[in-house]
Formats: sequence, C-alpha cells, structure tokens
Amino acid sequence: MPRAKSVLIVEDSYLLLEIIASLCETRGVRVLEASSGEAALTLLRARGAEIDWLFTDIHLPGLIDGWTVAEAFRAIHADRPVVYTSTEMSMRRSGVPGGLFLRKPFQVREVDAMVQSVVAGLGAMPLHAVG
Repeated sequence: MPRAKSVLIVEDSYLLLEIIASLCETRGVRVLEASSGEAALTLLRARGAEIDWLFTDIHLPGLIDGWTVAEAFRAIHADRPVVYTSTEMSMRRSGVPGGLFLRKPFQVREVDAMVQSVVAGLGAMPLHAVG
C-alpha cells in the first residue's frame, strides 16, 4: 500500500497554519508544521526524505525566510512542488522553478483547490524510498 503524501507547512500565523493543515488532512495528506524558517530547516534535516511538497509563507520570523526554506527543500527534492504565500504582490526574488504563488489574504476555497491540484499532481509522481 503506498504511503500517504506529506506536506511541510511553514506559516507563522497559527490560525492560517491550522486552516491549511486541516484542508490538507481532509485531502488525505500527512502534515508537518513549522512556524519559523529555523524550525522548517530542522524538520527538513530530520525528515526531508519523507516530505512530498512544501507550502511556505515567504515572510517568517527570525533569520530564515520562505525563499531559503524552499531552496533547502529543492536541494533534497529538485522536482517536487513548492507553494509560496505572501501579502506582497510584487516579488523581489523569484521562487524555485515550478513554484506556485498564492497571495494573502486568500479564500479557503483557493487553498483547497490548490491542495487538490498539488495532490492530483503528486498522484502521478513515483514514490521514492524513504530511508
């Protein structure tokens, strides 16, 4: 039986983190949560091989931003989806190739549609050995 797909959600707003996590879990996605870039990098070091996609806010507390988290994720998984969120419309820096952008404030239906789209795309993705 294939393992459930998993996402690392990096968001410093507890309410948004819980909403996004709940939507992902409803779609059968296992969720790992981090509220800072530093916590996200720690999770990537410890459990990066089992994370199928990343959902990250760009502006995070501390020294590590969402751009850096995405680069660290892509260093492990060069071809896996990254979803960025921010209130800023213009981006001073471009994301990783193939990254998706969701502007805040967003509607729950927008997040749900994006989760469904990513999960559907992951369904076609070959499973990699975890270890």
